[in-house]
Amino acid sequence: MKPKMSDLEYKKFLSPEAYRVCREHGTEPPFSGKYYTHKEKGLYKCICCDASLFASETKFDSGTGWPSYWEPIKGALREVKDASHGMIRIEVRCANCDAHLGHVFEDGPAPSGLRYCINSVCLDFEKKEEK
Repeated sequence: MKPKMSDLEYKKFLSPEAYRVCREHGTEPPFSGKYYTHKEKGLYKCICCDASLFASETKFDSGTGWPSYWEPIKGALREVKDASHGMIRIEVRCANCDAHLGHVFEDGPAPSGLRYCINSVCLDFEKKEEK
């Protein structure tokens, strides 16, 4: 994993869009992210610190316009109550570097019933090596 950085270091390291979403709690437009329709096998990782967040096996097409997962890697996320935009939601952040990733909703598929709705710009991907 990459070491934690200051906001100024993140601003130099990340693209302006990634900085806006990850560090300023923004959202990318729906259906615009590079991982929305991505189907390769591997790990989705935090763009800020390289921590593993989701396995490709938990990704599903939610039809919402953002990559969605029914389960994170154990201990990878932390949840925060988000009362912005006139509603109560649960924000998910990287447990390692506190990057804003998206939100979790209770309308996902079995087995968890959860939908982790994540901004592509917050993610990097490590392809699984075929044996």
